[in-house]
Amino acid sequence: MTRDAQRSRVYDWENRTIGPLDRTLIPFVQAQGMVNAIWADMGLAFPPKVEKLPGRSTAVIADATRLRLRLPEHLPSWVLLHELAHAMTSTHDGSSDRHGPVFMGVYLTLLARYMRLPRERLLPSLQAAGIAVDLKAVPVFIDS
Repeated sequence: MTRDAQRSRVYDWENRTIGPLDRTLIPFVQAQGMVNAIWADMGLAFPPKVEKLPGRSTAVIADATRLRLRLPEHLPSWVLLHELAHAMTSTHDGSSDRHGPVFMGVYLTLLARYMRLPRERLLPSLQAAGIAVDLKAVPVFIDS
């Protein structure tokens, strides 16, 4: 298993930079519709299934693979985008970019597109946080 070198830097950056910009909470009952719409809008087929995060889970806010997103009863809109970026940068066999440059490139695209946060505004804060971003990143199961 490879180390997720950027994980803590990404979480810190989100809490400092993204979280304060949007306090919108998405109810679980609306999440699948949003996932389906964003997935289709990004030109993708077969969106992941939304499931409830187990109530006993205390280590994570949410989690995702290519095939499913596990979410709490309510979650911030940016967390949904974060988990969608994980789904888009993971494959059905479980390989993932974790919080690496490809993940960050796709996540940045989602933030710009759905939260209307300009890339030019976010890039300096990412650079200052020491977070690598692949600006040409696309979902990993799309032919380039």
